[in-house]
Amino acid sequence: MDLQHINVKLFAERPEAVDREKLTPIFQGWIQDQVCDELLLDVADYLHVDAGPGIVLIGEEADYSMDETKHRLGLRYNRKRVLALDNATKLAQALRAALKACLRLEADPRLERKLKFSRREVELFVNDRAVAPNTEATWAACRGDLEKFFGKIFAGNTFKLERQPNPRERFGVTLKTEQDFDPQAILQAL
Repeated sequence: MDLQHINVKLFAERPEAVDREKLTPIFQGWIQDQVCDELLLDVADYLHVDAGPGIVLIGEEADYSMDETKHRLGLRYNRKRVLALDNATKLAQALRAALKACLRLEADPRLERKLKFSRREVELFVNDRAVAPNTEATWAACRGDLEKFFGKIFAGNTFKLERQPNPRERFGVTLKTEQDFDPQAILQAL
């Protein structure tokens, strides 16, 4: 199965401590400085939407957002452009982009070190129901690639993959590790 439109989300550990209003100027600075690999274009504020997309940094190839889907604040990387690469390379690209953005936000002094992302949980889903419907067949087709990829990246850290079973949701898995993972070590492994 050729996975496309991969999304990765890392969750904030203490969402109540994060001043979401500060995210808009931070993301605007990312546009001005073009700090990401993708072309960044605009920022949209959806904080008024309950359990919605939050603050979205809109890009040509991908979007970044501090979203609150299912009332869980986190950084979401949403790959929009198709990549003509193997699944492992596409998974690595999405995870790398998300981790770099998380580290950049954690280090931003405007957030006063109040934003920290979980080192034990990563959500991954495919934002294309035509490519990857949320079925057992999709899970069977992808499971090996996902286990192999995460096994290599999280080597030495026991993890489990949980599939989102609701067919009304997009196909996705949540990776949970027994120990904190080191984002810098993962970036080096990617």
